[in-house]
Amino acid sequence: MDVTPLVRSDAQVIQSYAGGGFKISSTQYDGPHYVSIETVTPWTAAKGKTVKDLTLEDFQPLIEVRADIDVVLLGTGEKIGLLSSAMRNALKQAGLTVEVMDTGAACRTYNVLIADGRRVVAALLPTA
Repeated sequence: MDVTPLVRSDAQVIQSYAGGGFKISSTQYDGPHYVSIETVTPWTAAKGKTVKDLTLEDFQPLIEVRADIDVVLLGTGEKIGLLSSAMRNALKQAGLTVEVMDTGAACRTYNVLIADGRRVVAALLPTA
């Protein structure tokens, strides 16, 4: 029995993550990236940062399109890192629902949610 989720043929599907990058729809990307069903965008503001270093300004590109996003999955690297309560509140006030998890979980959850038709963005910090 095939249990592969059905997604649009043009969807950006995360195939793997390792070594500081991601393989998304057969293309290799290095460093932090935002991934939505339609686009893969370098997250240049997050380059070299850990979850503790992220600021509200780092999420500005997503805040600008918040009406088109149900949830942001923040992949924090190899291990889960937590946003401060002040940062979580600032993101909520800016109109973003952010779920924090390690990058592997964010990649897997993103793929499931796009298969379910959800408007999701994965904001991914790479693993080592």
